[in-house]
Amino acid sequence: MSPDDPRCGAAAAFPSHPLLLSWSSGKDSLWALRVLRAAGCDVRGLITSCNGESERVAMHGVRRELLELQAEAVGLPLTIVDLPFPCTDEDYEQRMEAVLVLARDDGARGVAFGDLFLQDVREFREKQLAPLDLEPCFPIWGLDTRQLALDMVDAGVRAVLTCVDPRQCPRELAGTEYGAELFAALPDSADPCGEKGEFHTFVYDGPGFSHPVEIHRGEVVERGGFVFADLLTSAVSS
Repeated sequence: MSPDDPRCGAAAAFPSHPLLLSWSSGKDSLWALRVLRAAGCDVRGLITSCNGESERVAMHGVRRELLELQAEAVGLPLTIVDLPFPCTDEDYEQRMEAVLVLARDDGARGVAFGDLFLQDVREFREKQLAPLDLEPCFPIWGLDTRQLALDMVDAGVRAVLTCVDPRQCPRELAGTEYGAELFAALPDSADPCGEKGEFHTFVYDGPGFSHPVEIHRGEVVERGGFVFADLLTSAVSS
């Protein structure tokens, strides 16, 4: 896949130096990894943050054990930044910076993100990395999200909605499969990739996976104004 491929982000830059990939556990992270690998980038590992108390990915609500199974399936080491609860912006920035400095000292020269079009999020990441001498990379930035959603499903990306914002989407969509039926059920105002926070996903199979992560849906709960579907696997039974 070259930078001119329509499945790459607008004006995507593909650095030759070693990268980490910010890994949310969702479909956009996997697609970013696919694009980077196809372009021959040196992706050294995944980095994500977890609530240190619940040991889950914030907003996605995904269990730490499932993150580890994903990393094993895509064949990359996983670095988890443990965050306190409650977590202030200062807490987040300090803990993330400490981990990124260690990664830089170990050879990483940039961090890639699966962001699509939220300019304020991109600017925050650029600002965070600038003093650390780490280059930000946005391999899928600017892609048309309606086409991207179809491309991901067609390419074999398999994901489940783990969190739904009921102010933007029907709460019943929590725990459903990402695909054509979901697209039909989304309101017209919702982005089909959930980029505006309508929903978050857990990807359990797709391009780059050596094997699927076996999951089944557990309890669906409402917490903090969001609806979460707990995902379980044979290694996580409660």
